[in-house]
Amino acid sequence: MSAPDPYEPMFSALCREVGYCLHAKGQKRVIEALPKGLDAAVRAVFAAEGVDEPNAPGDVKRAVRDCLKANLPAV
Repeated sequence: MSAPDPYEPMFSALCREVGYCLHAKGQKRVIEALPKGLDAAVRAVFAAEGVDEPNAPGDVKRAVRDCLKANLPAV
C-alpha cells in the first residue's frame, strides 16, 4: 500500500473551494513552485489552468492564495 499524497487535500480544497481542478502535470508545477513561495504557487495554478495571471481579478488571486495557504501539507 502506498503512502497517501500529502498534497491531495490541498488540491481537493482548491478544486472544491475555488474551482481550479488541476490535472497531474498542473499539480506537479504547483508543488515545484511552492518552495519559491505562495505567490509562485499561485502563478503556477493560473499557468496550469491557462489563465492570464496578470489580468486575473484580485479576489480570485487572493482566493487561490488563501486556499493554498490554509491547506499546505506539513511536508
